[in-house]
Formats: sequence, structure tokens, C-alpha cells
Amino acid sequence: MMRIWLAGIAVVALLPSMASAKERAQIAASAEISDKVTLFELPKGSRPHDVAPAPDGKIWYTAQRQGALGILDPVSGQVVQVPLGPESAPHGVIQGPDGMAWITDGGQNAIVRYNPANGKIDVWKLPADTGYTNLNTGAFDGKGVHWFTGQNGIYGRVNAASGKVEVWKDPKGRGPYGIATAPDGTVWYVSLAGSHLARIDSASGEISVIEPPTPGAGLRRVWADSKGDLWITGWNSGELYRYRPSTRSWKTWKLPGAKPQAYAVYVDERDHVWVSDFGDNSTRVFDPRSETFTARYPGSGEGANVRQILGRKGEVMLPESGTERMMVVRTEGK
Repeated sequence: MMRIWLAGIAVVALLPSMASAKERAQIAASAEISDKVTLFELPKGSRPHDVAPAPDGKIWYTAQRQGALGILDPVSGQVVQVPLGPESAPHGVIQGPDGMAWITDGGQNAIVRYNPANGKIDVWKLPADTGYTNLNTGAFDGKGVHWFTGQNGIYGRVNAASGKVEVWKDPKGRGPYGIATAPDGTVWYVSLAGSHLARIDSASGEISVIEPPTPGAGLRRVWADSKGDLWITGWNSGELYRYRPSTRSWKTWKLPGAKPQAYAVYVDERDHVWVSDFGDNSTRVFDPRSETFTARYPGSGEGANVRQILGRKGEVMLPESGTERMMVVRTEGK
């Protein structure tokens, strides 16, 4: 392993020689990135999609094109990929209350769980009559039940103890995408194609549909802040939304730039909102107090495409599916 510094970026490369002169120039061109950022090379062909902090200080990511769960050690830069099964194409990964990695695997049409303590993998297949669901992302409600979305028009839950998997159809059809849990344990999801927000009743499985202020916004990802407000990205509209459940009110901010495409959203422990913008090839930070975008982290190469953002206290993780790198931003002291 070798650590290389380029324009204030610490680059930990599996094989530094693999980076071409053009790639190194692209990294160096990201001059706005400070020494608070570490960039890790991931295996070629992995196409990292979603990311999650692991309980031992490591970082999990889904290697979508290689059917594996990636495990990155940010101290050494070492990467291990764990195959998840035949036809696997994992999309989302989160850490469960059990400390395990819970994965929505579109290729297997199943929810997969990885135990970092012993390497055991559990697979819960969706009912056969659901067909291919294009599984997307997952979240845990206040009672520790895992909920998930599927872009082909479904949402559902899995009970790890009983092995029971239940699936419901979204009333507007295709589109269920990002999903997140509010501080009170309520699970919310957004629909990209259906362009709506939904509140899940965890007891009955029924949902309440909430329409955004922008028709056809293409709501892609959602995350809750410490007060229970929901932050949502509009892929089609290029807007950042805040929905306040307590008052059932919306507020909207347009991302900077000519043609923004807001993809991922994450709220850190300071309640700062991180948004990836495919149109600008960057990730921006929004401060709700000043209602302004206060920082910009450009991608490490052309078409970086940060598809999910997650983090833990003091750091935020940006997986670049386009460059097959992982950017980790330290937020402490900022």
C-alpha cells in the first residue's frame, strides 16, 4: 500500500501505477478538496453504488457489478470483497441494529445480511409472485424491522427472526427508491418515477402519500435530520427539498449551476445537508441555518457519480461509482 498526496488529497491506492497520467491530472484538478479528504482506489470493475459505516471503523460498499460487499479499511487502505451469491447485483447497504450489513440485492431479488464477526451470509428471497422488483435501498424502523424499496413499484419488510418477507405495491406504481428513518422511528421513502413521498405505517404496512411542491420532481433520496425534518433530492427538478412533518410544509432550494441533477442526500451530526449533483459532478453541503450552500467537493474525475452518501460522527463517505473510488471527508473542526 502507498499513500500519495496530490493537490492536498491523500490518495491510498491499491496499485498506484494503475492511475494514468490523465487520471492523476483529474485528481489534481480537484483543487478545492482540502487535506481533510482522503481518496481511496477501489477494485476496477466494482462500480461502488451505496456505502455505509461498519461498526469496527471500516467502511462497507456495494460492488454492484461484481456481486459483492466491499469492505474498506481506511487506516491501511486494504480492500476485501465478499461475494454475495449467484447473480448478485447489490444496490443498497446499511448497518443494522445488530451490527451487520443489510443489503438490497437486485440481482438475487433478495435481502442479504452479512455478519462481520464470522462472515456468515443470510439471504431472504422475495416471494416468487412478486417477480423482478429492482430492489433499491433499506432502512430500519424504531422496532428494528428492516424495510426496503423496489423501483418496479414495491416496498416491503423482512423479519429476521421468522424469516417472513412481506411486500406491498406502491399505489402510483413504479419508482420507490430512497428510504430513511426519522428520529421517532418512522420510515419514509420517496418514489423517483412516481415523484412522491410516502410515510409507512410500520404496524399495518400501509402508506400515506405526500405530493411535493414541484410536479414531476423525480424524488430520489431522502434523509432525516435530528429534528425529524426530511431532506429530499429532486433528480428531475435539480432541487433540494425540506418536508416538515410537524407542519406538513415544504421548502425548496435550487442547487447552484446551470443544469443540476440532485441525486444523493445525507444529513450529518451537525444537521448539515450533503447533496450529490451529477450535473455539476460534485457534492455540495447545505447549511439549513443560513439556507446557503457552504461547501463544494468536486468529483475526483469526470463523471464521478456519487450515488449514495452516508457517514458517522466526524466523517462523510462519498462512493464514486464512475471513477471507482471512495472519498472520505473529515468534518470535525470545520
